[in-house]
Amino acid sequence: MDGLISFLGAFHAIRAETVLKREGFAVHLVPGPKELSPNCGVAMRFEYDQRDRIVAVLCARKVQIDAVHYYRPRTDEWMARLRTLADHVRHWA
Repeated sequence: MDGLISFLGAFHAIRAETVLKREGFAVHLVPGPKELSPNCGVAMRFEYDQRDRIVAVLCARKVQIDAVHYYRPRTDEWMARLRTLADHVRHWA
């Protein structure tokens, strides 16, 4: 997954995940990298080549986003840590 959507708040991230999973997209909530967006601690990973469809669905459902980024994590180990943190975020949301 090489796309990342940043949000203005965790509520929007969780809502986006729900909307997109119901539409059949493969998405995952992850901790938001501060170098891309300081607004919210939660971001969403997705396949960047699906960005136009994903943004259209979110727009139609009035889900607010901060920005869409092309983003490659530094290592697989780093990505595994992000998944673990995302699981903790979902647990507490």
